[in-house]
Amino acid sequence: MRLLSTAPLSAIVAAVLGLGLAGPAGAAGAPHPAADRPGHPAGYAQHAPRPGVTDQDFYFVMGDRFENGDPTNDTGGLTGDRDVTGFDPTAKGFYNGGDLAGLRSRLDYIQGLGTDAIWLTPIFKNKPVQLEDGPSAGYHGYWITDFTTVDPHLGTNQDLRALVDAAHQRGMKVYFDIITNHTADVIGYDEGDRTAYVSKDAEPYRDASGTPFDDRDFAGTSRFPALDPATSFPYTPKLDAGEQDLKVPAWLNDVTNYHNRGNTTFTGEDSQYGDFFGLDDLFTEKPEVVDGMIDIYRAWVEGFDIDGFRIDTMKHVNDEFWQQFGPAMQRIAAADGNPDFFMFGEVALDGSDAAAKAFTSHYTTHDRMQAVLDFPFQDAARGFASKSGETDALATFFRNDDWYTDRDSNAYSLPTFLGNHDMGRIGHFLKADNPDADDTELLARDRLAHELMYFSRGNPVVYYGDEQGFTGNGGDQLARQTMFASQVPEYQADDQIGTDRTGADDNFVTDSPLYQAIGRLARLTERHPALRDGAEQVRYSSSGPGLFAFSRVDRARRTEYVVVLNNSEQARSAPIPTYLRKGGFEKIYGDGPTRRRSDGARRLDVTVPALSTVVYRSTDEIARERRAPGITLRAPAVSAIERGRMQVAAAVRGRSFYEVTFQQRVGTGPWRTIGIDDNAPYRVFPDVSGLAPGTRVSYRAAVLDNAGHTRGTQARSTRVPRSTVVVAAPADDGTVSSVDPVTVSATVDPERPLQSVEFERSVSGGPWTSLGTDSSAPAYTVVDDVSDLPLGTQVRYRATLRERGAVQDTSAPITVTTAEPQPAVDSVTVAGSLQDEIGCPGDWQPDCAASHLGFDSSDGRWHGTFTLPAGDYEWKVAIDDSWTVNYGAGGAAGGGNLTLSVPTGGGTYVFTWDQVSHVPSVQPAPAG
Repeated sequence: MRLLSTAPLSAIVAAVLGLGLAGPAGAAGAPHPAADRPGHPAGYAQHAPRPGVTDQDFYFVMGDRFENGDPTNDTGGLTGDRDVTGFDPTAKGFYNGGDLAGLRSRLDYIQGLGTDAIWLTPIFKNKPVQLEDGPSAGYHGYWITDFTTVDPHLGTNQDLRALVDAAHQRGMKVYFDIITNHTADVIGYDEGDRTAYVSKDAEPYRDASGTPFDDRDFAGTSRFPALDPATSFPYTPKLDAGEQDLKVPAWLNDVTNYHNRGNTTFTGEDSQYGDFFGLDDLFTEKPEVVDGMIDIYRAWVEGFDIDGFRIDTMKHVNDEFWQQFGPAMQRIAAADGNPDFFMFGEVALDGSDAAAKAFTSHYTTHDRMQAVLDFPFQDAARGFASKSGETDALATFFRNDDWYTDRDSNAYSLPTFLGNHDMGRIGHFLKADNPDADDTELLARDRLAHELMYFSRGNPVVYYGDEQGFTGNGGDQLARQTMFASQVPEYQADDQIGTDRTGADDNFVTDSPLYQAIGRLARLTERHPALRDGAEQVRYSSSGPGLFAFSRVDRARRTEYVVVLNNSEQARSAPIPTYLRKGGFEKIYGDGPTRRRSDGARRLDVTVPALSTVVYRSTDEIARERRAPGITLRAPAVSAIERGRMQVAAAVRGRSFYEVTFQQRVGTGPWRTIGIDDNAPYRVFPDVSGLAPGTRVSYRAAVLDNAGHTRGTQARSTRVPRSTVVVAAPADDGTVSSVDPVTVSATVDPERPLQSVEFERSVSGGPWTSLGTDSSAPAYTVVDDVSDLPLGTQVRYRATLRERGAVQDTSAPITVTTAEPQPAVDSVTVAGSLQDEIGCPGDWQPDCAASHLGFDSSDGRWHGTFTLPAGDYEWKVAIDDSWTVNYGAGGAAGGGNLTLSVPTGGGTYVFTWDQVSHVPSVQPAPAG
C-alpha cells in the first residue's frame, strides 16, 4: 500500500473531479455571488484547475549511466564477452556499469538540485544484446523481455524497493519510464527478419479462417477475431527454439499478439503498425494486449508505490488503447492510496506552432491521458535561448496553450524539457547554434534556457548531466554520458559548459555553475509557488530578439509576478503591462533596481541585461473588481488546423485577472464544462470528432473575476462538420516518374469508423475513371500505373470520401506530369564486408565513394558493377554516406543484411537499389 503522503494534491484532484457537472463552483466548492447580469445565470463559473501535478521539478536519469554502486552486477550475472553480457565500459552502445544502488547512493546530490521527482529510464529486464543493432546492448532499457523483473545489470527488485523508499523518505517521488508499444526483437519471420513494412491495403489482416477484417473496427471493444500465425499476417511469425518462452508474462510469447507487418518507416500507417528496427510491435488493438499491459503495470503500482509513469512512444499506439489504459491506471493507483498518480507520454515531433500543439494535445483531450512531454516547448525554448529568435514566436507559442485546455487537464501540468536522451542535450544545441560563442556566452544562454523553463508553466525536467554542462556531439548514444568517470573515448572528450572538467572526470560536482544556477531556480520557485502553478499571462514580445515578458499570478493572494527575459546580446528596456495601477514591485531574481512601481497605465519599466532574466513580485495586491466584466461569446467555428475540433472563444471587457469557464451541450442534452481558461485570449478547442456530422452543439461561457463575481453569455450553436478528404501525394503541379508506379494517398479529417475513399484519375483532361476504393484506416492509398503514358502527359487525381455509404466530401483535384525519373537521394553506397575487396579503405563504411552506385534515368534505379573474389559476404545500402538511413533485406529500413556467395574464381556482379520500393538486389553481370 501507499506510504508517501500527498494530501494537498489529493484535495486539488477532489475539486477537479467535479468540473464535468454544471452547477455552483469555486474554491472548495463554495458558490459564487449571483451573476451581475440578470437572465444569464453564470453559477457554473469556476477556477481553472491544476490537475495532476504542476509543482514538480523532475530529474531524468538513465540508470546505467549515473553511478556504479555495485560492480558485481556489471555483467548482469552473465559470463562471456560483451556480445553475451552486454557490458563494456569503453563503448557507448553497451552497459557502462551504472545501477540502482549507485543512484540511491547519490540521492543527496539529486536532492541538492531541488529535485521533487526522479524519472528513471526503463528498469525492466532487457535482452542484453541485439547483434543486429551494431551490435548494441539494452543498457537504455527499451528492449524488454521480462516486464516483472528489474534488469540484473541494474540490480534487483529489492534494490528498486530500497531506492523508492529512500526517495520517499526525502519527500521525492519516483516515476517509471514504461513501454506498451513493443518488446525486444525476438520474433522473426519465415520470409526473413527485419523485413520491409507491408501495408493493410496490400495485405489485410485475416482471421483464423482466412477472412479479411480491419482491426480498427474492433479496437476499444471486448471483441476481436481469433488469429492464426499461419494465415492472419502478411509475414509468418516464428520464434527460435531457445526463445519460445523468453518473455514474461507468458502471454507476450503468443506471436498473434503482435502486428507482424515488418519495419516501420515512422510515417503514415506504419507509424502505428510497424516494428521499430525489428522491435516486436504489440497488437495494442487487441483486448488481450490492453488487459495484459494494465495487469503488468498494476503490479508495479501496487507493489512498489510508484508515483507515476512516463510512457514511451505514445503516438505509435492507437487511441483506443490510451482511452482504456490511462483511466484504468489512475483507478488502480487511487485504490492503492495514491489519487495523485501522474502519467505523461512521449509524443515526439518537430516544431512548436499551433499544428504541433493540436497534434500533441490530442492525447490529453481525446485520449483521456493526463499529460504529454512538451516537445513543442523544447523547440520554442531552443529558438528563443539558443538561436535568439524573435520573441513574438515565443508569445504565440504560449498563447496556443489553449489547445490543451479541457475539462480536467491543461498546459500547466506538461513536463517541459530542453533536451533528452534521444535528440541530444541543450549544451549540444547551444554549441551547434552558436559555433563562435565562447564559454561565457554558452553558459549565459544555457542559464537563460533553464530560467525560461523554470519560470514558465509546466514541470521542468533536467536531463542528468545538464547541470554539469554536458554537451555531447549529437543525439542517442552521443548524449548518454556517464556521470562517473567515463572510459568511453567520445565521453572522455566531452567539452562541458561552464567548467574545464570533461567526461573523464567524476562529475558529481555541487559547486559547478549550472548546478548552482538550477538549484537557485528550484529554491526560488519553491518559495514562490505561483512561479510554478500560477496563471500565466503573456505580456510583451517583439518581432526580433529582445525582451519577452509574462506574468504569473497568485490567485489567492492577488499577487503578480512579472518575469522578463532578454535573448539578445545587449541590455534591453521596455514598459511591461501588469494588472496593477501604480503598484509596488520588488525584485526577487536577476540584476536591476530592487524596487519598481508601475505607472498609471499599469506598465512596469524594466531593464534586463543581455542573455539574462529579471523577476519582480508585486508588493501591493491586485485591486478587487467591483463587478464582473462584460463577456461575449464569439461564433463557434471549425478549427482551421484540425476539423475534428471546434474553436470556441470569448471576449472579456476588462483589465484585471479573470477566468473563463466554457460549457458545451450536445443536442438537447445537459450542459457540461469543457474547459476553464485563466489567461487571454480566452479559448478552448473541444474535440467533436466522436459526434456524428450534422449534430447540433451549443456553447456558452462565464467569466469569474478576482472578487468572485460572475457573468455569463448567451448560448451560441453550430453543427458538427463533415469530414474532408485531401489528396496528400503526389504533390500538386509536380512530376511523377514515367517508369514507376505512382502511389496516390489521401488524408481524412477527422477520421471516423466506417469511412472509405475512392480514388479517380483523369488523363489529359479526359473523363474521370476509378482507380479503386480503400476502406482500411488510417492510411488511404491506391497505386496507379502510368508506364503506358507518353512523357509529358498531364494526369489529375481526386478522392471521394464516403461514410456509412454516404458521400461526405470530394477533394480538389491535383495535377501531375509524367517525366523521366530523378534521383531521390544524393548518394547510395553498397556497404558491407565486401567493401575492402571493392577498393574501400575498410568494410562497413557508408561514405566510401569506391562502392557508390550510379543513378540510371532509363529505369529509375541505382546500379553499380563490381568484381569480387570468391567468398561469402554480407551487405546492405547506406543512403547519403551515412548509416542514418539504410536499407536491408526486402527493402526494410534498417533491415537485415543481405548475403552474397561468390564461387571459386570470383565474379562480376551488378548491385541495384530501387528508390521506390527501397529493395536492394544483386545479380551476376551479363556475359560480355
